[in-house]
Amino acid sequence: MGVGLLLIIVLGISIIGLLAAFLLAKWVLRRDTGSAAMQAISNAIKEGAEAFLRRQFRTIIILAAIFAVVLFIGYGLLRQSRDFDPVNYSNSAHPAIGLAFWITLSFVLGAICSLIAGYIGMWVSIRSNIRSAAGSMKGVNDGLQIALRGGAVSGLMVVAMSLLGVGGLFALVKYTTSVVSTQIPFLIVGYGFGASFVALFAQLGGGIYTKAADVGADLVGKVEAGIPEDDPRNPAVIADLVGDNVGDCAGRGADLFESTAAENIGAMILGASMATLIPNVNPLWVLGVMMFPLIARAFGIIASIIGIVSVKVKGDEDPMKSLNRGYYVAVVFAMITFGFASRWLLNPTDAPNAWWHFFLCGIIGVLTSVAFVYITQYYTEYKYRPTLSIAKASKTGPATNIIAGLSVAFETPALPIITISIAILASFFLGKSSGMGDIPGITDPEKMKHAAGFFGTAVATMGMLATAAYILAMDTFGPIVDNAGGIIEMSQQPEEVRTKADRLDAVGNTTKALTKGYAIGSAALAAFLLFNAYLDEVRNYGANLLGVDISIPEVFVGAMLGGMLVFLFSGLAIKAVGNAAQYVISDVRAQFKEKPGILLGTEKPDYGRTVDIVTRGALKQMVLPGLLAVLMPVAVGIIFRLMGKGPETVASFLMIGTAVGILVAIFLNNGGGAWDNAKKFIETGQFGGKGSDAHKAAVVGDTVGDPCKDTAGPSLHVLIKLLSTITLVLAPLFIG
Repeated sequence: MGVGLLLIIVLGISIIGLLAAFLLAKWVLRRDTGSAAMQAISNAIKEGAEAFLRRQFRTIIILAAIFAVVLFIGYGLLRQSRDFDPVNYSNSAHPAIGLAFWITLSFVLGAICSLIAGYIGMWVSIRSNIRSAAGSMKGVNDGLQIALRGGAVSGLMVVAMSLLGVGGLFALVKYTTSVVSTQIPFLIVGYGFGASFVALFAQLGGGIYTKAADVGADLVGKVEAGIPEDDPRNPAVIADLVGDNVGDCAGRGADLFESTAAENIGAMILGASMATLIPNVNPLWVLGVMMFPLIARAFGIIASIIGIVSVKVKGDEDPMKSLNRGYYVAVVFAMITFGFASRWLLNPTDAPNAWWHFFLCGIIGVLTSVAFVYITQYYTEYKYRPTLSIAKASKTGPATNIIAGLSVAFETPALPIITISIAILASFFLGKSSGMGDIPGITDPEKMKHAAGFFGTAVATMGMLATAAYILAMDTFGPIVDNAGGIIEMSQQPEEVRTKADRLDAVGNTTKALTKGYAIGSAALAAFLLFNAYLDEVRNYGANLLGVDISIPEVFVGAMLGGMLVFLFSGLAIKAVGNAAQYVISDVRAQFKEKPGILLGTEKPDYGRTVDIVTRGALKQMVLPGLLAVLMPVAVGIIFRLMGKGPETVASFLMIGTAVGILVAIFLNNGGGAWDNAKKFIETGQFGGKGSDAHKAAVVGDTVGDPCKDTAGPSLHVLIKLLSTITLVLAPLFIG
């Protein structure tokens, strides 16, 4: 079992994933594109989304290039080279230049791979919507398969590109330098940071765009003008449909790209740390443990492909049943291959029970993801008490709707946090009791047990992310069918076609909500893994950091700053939506005034004008919160390094920022989702139905919840992991 064979498996399956994405895209693009009226609407959405992405990517590339230069200067010129650096050109004038080169290169490659994966996935998604709409005219199964397979292109691109990047970088360092293999993950941590950097701005910019367009379209269209959703008379309707793509497709894709990239590298660091504690161990076995995360992720791609192609609606069944069935197929295959990988790579001779302990850790991760799906359903679907209570409160006006919504939002972190706590403790103790600490010759059995316990939590995170490609396919399915419903509505198709599209749209709303729950759950487990990877890294670079003592004043201040960042970032993100929405509202009102015939149906709105206005507004508003998130950890690390407490203060900043971020993200995601579905419940005819006072109150509540669930909440998923990846990358600069 050589490292070459493992790399061939990882890179080979990554290429298979990309090939599967290509074949699915080819299959989708061969489908019917509907009538000329449908194509005109689809083309407007396509042009708007591509124009936004071009501008957004230009902004991200400029910011990333500036940061890459700063990173290279910081590592290569400002920091002194140390003997324990993974790569050290001690005979050159600038001995730290090698470390600077690899850290910067991995950052740039992480950013580029994330941009490529996001763009290709988005490119296919905005061409899948019209084909799903045309498929829905034939039947629900046709519409569903086109939308899911279009979404699967994004899912497979994201996971395969992430794995290809990490595996390719590992191979590049191994075969072009003399760096010890177990030190390579410390050189390529920049890949995860590059992915996080892109993800933050992609999710933030897309979230601001989608909610500014949505709020503007709803408040002026529904509330003021009294016209239905997706009505072609609303100048913001195309911008709203574009927003579904740039927020939910591109944004969530970047989110899960950074999750898989950062988690792969963090788990490799923890695996290497555990395996090297065993004396006289076979070096090939150590490499096998370190490569296990990449092998497990590769097998997950195969499982997701099988799940995706197995989805088919049987008769008149609920389409959600078909998607769930495909998910369970993917989970079963993922767990079978996970067990095989555990038996193969995590099975030392002196600890024969270790492999099945780690396999159970993976099962815990999968069960955690399933639990998060059901918990999210409980808090956000109108079949259950929390959302129903908000709908009932709407009968007495907007104020009571908002009070009830806040009450539910504050309640929602309880079950997810209990679930995460059980998962972390169970996987830690399973790893600790795996027998790794009882291997003969180990000088510090307790240290080994703790290392195995932390690796167990890493394996649980791998289990949760095993079917990430399928989950992302389900998430992207949501905006595709939402767009398809809008195209059918705007092109005035027959009622029976609208009914089929509405069935898929309702399922799409559910999948979008569920995948947000999955994303925050995986972010929570990944953040714990990355926190431990940070502690391992600073110890590797010479800092004697065994724990975090919160009673030290500098460390306590760092913790408070971490918590404060979450609230300040959330406030700026929500404010950005409000500011951008004002541009949309002003433009829609102006168009109604300039062309009175719009509402009468005798004049056409200028959709492109609104799209352009919200694009410029969203990109302008994303810069401040984005730079705050990137620069604050750097400032804390450098300032407290001068006080002699850099690594420990950054650890407390990271620890409390992560914990508070998880709580606030759940609060925002589920609270916003409950507000949204309370409105949808009233729209089914309850409490007076559409147009009633209860409905108007629910629209106000939904408008409050929109930036929570689609901008600030999802952006916090990225912030949580960005704090981990940026501290991993810059850890050597924080050590005095």
